[in-house]
Amino acid sequence: MIKKSAHIIGSGFAGLASAASLAQKGVNVTVFEKNSTIGGRARQFKEKGFTFDMGPSWYWMPDVFEVFFNRFGKTASDYYDLKKLDPGFTIFFEGEERMDVPAELEGIYEMFENLEKGSADKLKKFLKEGKYKYEVGVKDLVYRPNLSVTEIMDFRLMMGALKLHVFKPFDKYVRSYFKHPQLIQLMEFPVLFLGAMPADTPALYSLMNYSALADGTWYPMGGMHEIVKAMKSVAVEQGVQFETDAEVEKIIVENKKATGIQINGAQFRSDVTIASADYNHVDQKLLDSSHRHYSKNYWDKQTLAPSSLIFYLGVNKTIPKLNHHNLFFDADFEGHAKAIYKNPAYPESPLFYVCCPSKTDDTIAPQGSENIFILIPIAVDLEDNEELRQKYFDKVMTRMEKRCGVNIRESIVYQKSYSVKDFKKDYHSFKGNAYGLANTLFQTAIFKPKMKSKKVQNLYYAGQLTTPGPGVPPSLISGMVAADLVGKQVFDLPKDFKNLIGANTQKTVI
Repeated sequence: MIKKSAHIIGSGFAGLASAASLAQKGVNVTVFEKNSTIGGRARQFKEKGFTFDMGPSWYWMPDVFEVFFNRFGKTASDYYDLKKLDPGFTIFFEGEERMDVPAELEGIYEMFENLEKGSADKLKKFLKEGKYKYEVGVKDLVYRPNLSVTEIMDFRLMMGALKLHVFKPFDKYVRSYFKHPQLIQLMEFPVLFLGAMPADTPALYSLMNYSALADGTWYPMGGMHEIVKAMKSVAVEQGVQFETDAEVEKIIVENKKATGIQINGAQFRSDVTIASADYNHVDQKLLDSSHRHYSKNYWDKQTLAPSSLIFYLGVNKTIPKLNHHNLFFDADFEGHAKAIYKNPAYPESPLFYVCCPSKTDDTIAPQGSENIFILIPIAVDLEDNEELRQKYFDKVMTRMEKRCGVNIRESIVYQKSYSVKDFKKDYHSFKGNAYGLANTLFQTAIFKPKMKSKKVQNLYYAGQLTTPGPGVPPSLISGMVAADLVGKQVFDLPKDFKNLIGANTQKTVI
């Protein structure tokens, strides 16, 4: 009997999750990656004794990772050591003020109460509602392929629509609980990366606040790429094969059915293709016009999450005032957000994020040195050149040095930048986006680009431009859901995957 086969385009979190999940069911799976190393945006590189994660750096929603590993009788701890960060993260405000967000809820309640009397009890209610959204949204809704409106028209979701606050703006929701400007900024910062102003983001996404504050912020020792290595190990154990430096040029379609891919003029046949690469690139570049799911006009109307201007720095001294995660909100939040979402341009005074994982992990930098990752969220498709990069590097370094009280620039021994044109080159990223499609109301759930092609049989999509959306946990979920869908619709495999949250993940009681 000839074994069924599947091709996965792209080796990010979605591609790895799809590959391992399908191979577990006996499908012959090959992953094709255009770059020389796997991991997509979560690749890693080493220079001068420093180990840099190229993209994702926040480990939230630890239960979602357990869902993946539990499918194979494993847990995350079988592959990497997770450390809970305390403080979870630090926010630098204007002047000399800073906020160190404690790892545990009792400390967070105390911090809130000290800033705004009565806010601790309000936070408890806020997180209780966030927990409900998490239970319904992350444990239920996001594990659906969202091919049809009928998927969300069950009793639990319909009855819970008001409690999910799908139609309430995030900014008004937060302000109905808290008045202190620092607390508002703390609660609104996660949506800066969701692709819209807080006023245009559904309050449903307060589930992210719940995860961040109730479950805490974690770090896999060795870096975020340890997750990629772990997922690859799982996939290889299931028999998955990997081909790197293998850029797909075309999806072969015969009689309206995907039958393989083309690389360097050579054709590779399979029964099904899951494209976890950039959806727009696959749809618009790898398919003939008659086979495209969406029009160019459709894509141009979509609201994208931000791009980023990133700097990787190796510094040969320690910087005492930095913690592992640092948010520099010492400038106008609304002004920066408008420069991303309303009037696309480089912000005059940017907010920015600094990750200094060497505070936690002594294996990623030489002794007495710091490994620093600086990220400025910016609008997509902006002009990108070395002059602009240097201008904004100087802006953020001047503010960093002032707040940290040390000259950092004189101690830099390694420096690299990464921005819009790099995202386009390395990932064929649509308009150079870093995070995928924005989570606005009409780009949530069934309104996202579909996971299954309506024009080509046996062609499916996974990743941050389809359901459930941007971020590491959603991308990982997307890959698992796509594999389950293929298993059911193409190979008629029994659906015995476990889609529930990992049993060995202890949940926080609010």
